[in-house]
Amino acid sequence: MSDETAAAPEQELTLLLVDDDRPFLSRLARAMEMRGFTVEMAETVAAGVEFVRAKAPAYAVVDMRLEDGNGLDVIAALQEARPDARAIVLTGYGNIATAVTAVKLGAVDYLAKPADADDVYNALMADADNKAEPPENPMSADRVRWEHIQRVYELCNRNVSETARRLNMHRRTLQRILAKRAPR
Repeated sequence: MSDETAAAPEQELTLLLVDDDRPFLSRLARAMEMRGFTVEMAETVAAGVEFVRAKAPAYAVVDMRLEDGNGLDVIAALQEARPDARAIVLTGYGNIATAVTAVKLGAVDYLAKPADADDVYNALMADADNKAEPPENPMSADRVRWEHIQRVYELCNRNVSETARRLNMHRRTLQRILAKRAPR
């Protein structure tokens, strides 16, 4: 890959926003247009994938959970159509397993909602060579444990018995943990 190709996203400010929350989508679109982006919007996975196939943008911001499926399908289509594109995933349902999957599919960052336009812009324009600042409020040990359990549960296709076996945990204990909200 030449230096010219690698620098394409920085020169071309085309942005695809995919989110089913219409008010959030229009607010973010206006904010990103004010920052110099040419913005296209989609509210479904199908519309996002269709737009990517028609004209792959240099940047994308994609919600994880959409009414018609998983936003990671849009990320995968974008990476196939334009490997140099920079995409980030937004979600209100974050966990480590989906963040890892998003990055493996080509996302450069993963932001929890509500993320403001500055957070989105900074994530899209971040230098790949610079490390992110350490978090001000890192996850608690209870939250890390919960995230690990959720990851194993997802990897076991949401099979409680198999997850309990792999975690060396009683099935009923696991069911109680899964029924509770995530710790802070």
